[in-house]
Amino acid sequence: MMSTFRPAAKMSEKMLRCLPPAAALVATFVTTTSARAEPTTIKNPGDHPDYVFEAEPHGLVGFAGPFRDNGNAHLGAGFRGTVVIVGNGFVKTINNSVGISFGADLYGDNTLFLPVAMQWNFWLSRHWSVFGEPGLGLALKSFEAKDHPFHPILMAGGRYHFSDNVALTVRIGYPAISVGVSFLL
Repeated sequence: MMSTFRPAAKMSEKMLRCLPPAAALVATFVTTTSARAEPTTIKNPGDHPDYVFEAEPHGLVGFAGPFRDNGNAHLGAGFRGTVVIVGNGFVKTINNSVGISFGADLYGDNTLFLPVAMQWNFWLSRHWSVFGEPGLGLALKSFEAKDHPFHPILMAGGRYHFSDNVALTVRIGYPAISVGVSFLL
């Protein structure tokens, strides 16, 4: 039994080591593309869509935490909702907002994952925003608690805004990767 767990742990460790460089690459791409393609709005506090709720259906791949077993990734689908609690975020001199994000993700191995996180958004331009999400999730396997049901959440993400109300959203971090469409309401 120990021999089947070790490869999963090693795979997760390798994936976790890849996350910071991947996040840096995405951030570099987003900021350089944004800077060349359109004027920046990061220095204009409050210069972002006026919304109170973000609805985001998404597909995802779980690879760590409650999804770490036998080196297999778990595919799933879910929904994330974010309620804006501060329209002009923690740093009053830049274009940022803060919300509470919550949701439900169902994976193919009958794991229900219930995340709750703080979402800190940075609005870089009319079409680009990035965010960080620290939080906690509850994993229920076959709708019953596993040995360790609570798992930390640490995600970084970005959005390409097609309009003020619709965006493509990518989230990378621990314990999963997701791609979805956000509707700002």
